[in-house]
Amino acid sequence: MAPSVSLCLLGVLLVLAGNEVMIALSRNSDGGDTVMEEEELLGLFKVFGALLDDPEWARVHPQPCTDTPWPGVQCELAEDPPIFHVTKIHIGPDIINPPCKTTAHLSSSLQKLPYLKVLSIFNCFVTSDPVILSPTLFETLSSLEHLALGSNPALCGQIPSSLGHIASLRVLSMSQNNLRGNIPHELGGLLNLEQLDLSYNNLSGEIPEEIGGLKSLTILDVSWNSLEGQVPYSLGQLNLLQKMDLGSNKLLGRIPQNLGKLKSLLLLDLSHNFMNGPMPVTLSGLEQLQYFILDHNPINSEIPLFVGSLKRLASISLSGCGLTGPIPYSLSSLKNLTALSLDNNSLIGTIPPSLGSLPNLDQLNVSNNQLSGELLLPEEFIGRLGKRLDVRGNNGLCTSNKKNVSIYLETPVCLDKISNCHHKICPEQNQDESRGMQSSWYHGKTTSSNYGVGFPDQKLLHWNNG
Repeated sequence: MAPSVSLCLLGVLLVLAGNEVMIALSRNSDGGDTVMEEEELLGLFKVFGALLDDPEWARVHPQPCTDTPWPGVQCELAEDPPIFHVTKIHIGPDIINPPCKTTAHLSSSLQKLPYLKVLSIFNCFVTSDPVILSPTLFETLSSLEHLALGSNPALCGQIPSSLGHIASLRVLSMSQNNLRGNIPHELGGLLNLEQLDLSYNNLSGEIPEEIGGLKSLTILDVSWNSLEGQVPYSLGQLNLLQKMDLGSNKLLGRIPQNLGKLKSLLLLDLSHNFMNGPMPVTLSGLEQLQYFILDHNPINSEIPLFVGSLKRLASISLSGCGLTGPIPYSLSSLKNLTALSLDNNSLIGTIPPSLGSLPNLDQLNVSNNQLSGELLLPEEFIGRLGKRLDVRGNNGLCTSNKKNVSIYLETPVCLDKISNCHHKICPEQNQDESRGMQSSWYHGKTTSSNYGVGFPDQKLLHWNNG
């Protein structure tokens, strides 16, 4: 190289000819010269040029790996030879860089970044123009460990089956896009995969049996799609699984009995499907379970007694499941319970007063059932929950305490309590009120979404996919 271009220069010499980047040289801490391969550097510039809105940004930040590193870009220095390689690209609202342009797309130049380990792009493809996910885009990214493409409503196409051949992949998150088609059965080859999140798309077909072979999986979330068929029996083999969210699909059939073998499971969400039949008693083996969400399935059976043995439960949602029979008193042993939703069923009998002794219970919804008898929950409990206690729509339910008659409870004073007054002024009730008191039963229909307390947001556990 000519003396005028000394390799002892500090910083980087970036030769730009139009939009071409020829090569970058920098000086490492050992005093030697460090080179970034020309093809890889060109690929990086083209990838960012296809995404970001500021054409001058690369000129302002000419050194992607050295003195002025690009926000969202990380590099690693190889030892022999000492060459920088791009290992991470992250674009999202948490990174200070130019915004994604309206014509943003995924450049095929990604294939020139073979050392890339992390690729995450959020809130970038948001216009009405579709961005089609190429089936061959990731074929050369054999080092990829973390792929997250999320909250991109314009990102269309199918999940590339070629992803199933990237053996190093540990995180695959493609949530809140507009992806269609089936879940590729090739994903069953990702034996190192720990997190699989394909939620909030338009995926169809069945959940592949091969997913049950991902023995390292801790998170499985395919909720809010249009998946059909039965829950694969093979999912009961995922011994490390902590979160299984299959909610808001079109799944049918019985809950597989062997799901009770998932000893590490913290969250089970099968809500808003068409699953039927009684809950298998084998679910009593879910010793670590904290969130049990089955609402809006035609279960059409009684609440099984084993639910009361799941001592770590914090939230139970069984709304709209066609449940019959009484509320088990065994639920009163769940000392960690914070939310219990049993509304819109056909439950009978009384509300167990012992539920009011649960120290952490903060939401109780038993509205729109066939519960009857006297409401004997402690006054302190009723006062503490306020609007978060909903017992409306149970025509046989009444109270002996006029303090409990409110727009939130809709429970009349028990008639036998009035008759026992023998026309005398009862406690906290004057004579005019006694003469005028009628059994003002509540005949209206409500839903948990409009009145009182429904179940809290079903995305109850947050895992950091970063």
